[in-house]
Amino acid sequence: MRWEFGRRSQNVEDRRGRRVAGPVVGGGIGAILLAVVVTLLGGDPSAILNQVASDGSGAPQATSPQEDRLAEFSKVVLADTEDVWTDLFRRQGANYREPTLVLFSGSVRSACGYAQSASGPFYCPTDEKVYLDLSFFEELASRHQAPGDAAQAYVIAHEVGHHVQKQLGVLQKIQGLQQRVSPTQSNQLSIMLELQADCFAGVWANQAQRTQRNVALERGDVEEALRAASSVGDDYIQLKTRGYVVPESFNHGTSEQRTRWFARGLQTGDPAQCDTFNASSL
Repeated sequence: MRWEFGRRSQNVEDRRGRRVAGPVVGGGIGAILLAVVVTLLGGDPSAILNQVASDGSGAPQATSPQEDRLAEFSKVVLADTEDVWTDLFRRQGANYREPTLVLFSGSVRSACGYAQSASGPFYCPTDEKVYLDLSFFEELASRHQAPGDAAQAYVIAHEVGHHVQKQLGVLQKIQGLQQRVSPTQSNQLSIMLELQADCFAGVWANQAQRTQRNVALERGDVEEALRAASSVGDDYIQLKTRGYVVPESFNHGTSEQRTRWFARGLQTGDPAQCDTFNASSL
């Protein structure tokens, strides 16, 4: 992916190097499993944040040149999502309100609660900010076997997809509905939210591939993004962490579903084709 000369978004808060003391998610196997739940979820994570105390360490963390490059890359990808969704909303006679990307190290305080890097990237609808510890990209490459800048761009585009859902009123409607249905039905609604955000990420990739305003997709980039979508499927992650799958516990979608809906957005470039809530099948 070519991005070095792309526009950098100004909607970025760089909080790297600052540890935040407060209630955060603990480490170890529990954190890994929680990362499965929160990573690329994008809904309000307050229900699973604020669970245990942090170690209270306020030691600053230095950033590396490699991480600084990833920060620049993330700003360019965010800028491109801004351009794409601003154009798409304008075509419908609407205004797109741009989200803010918060880069952090270790732990962070959001309007949805405290989070640790182990919880993965998330979107907080309360403050309309995407939270990302850039170390997650190493996790994506090593633990999920999804390396590459296109895979990283997919992560950001997916979280922005949740912001688009809020702008459209979808996120608020579904979260309200989840309070009134059974846990099984709530999980199914979560899957629909996730798959729609995957599809929206594909819409962004379609537009980026076509316009090449800030980023230009190269040979192999689509495959990288598809591999990233597959690597965060419920079945794939449960197999890696448990050795078996529990389909009734799925709340993000299978690898096949996530890949297929991302591909749908990529192929059509049309947000209207991302209506997972009225699809005949997921």
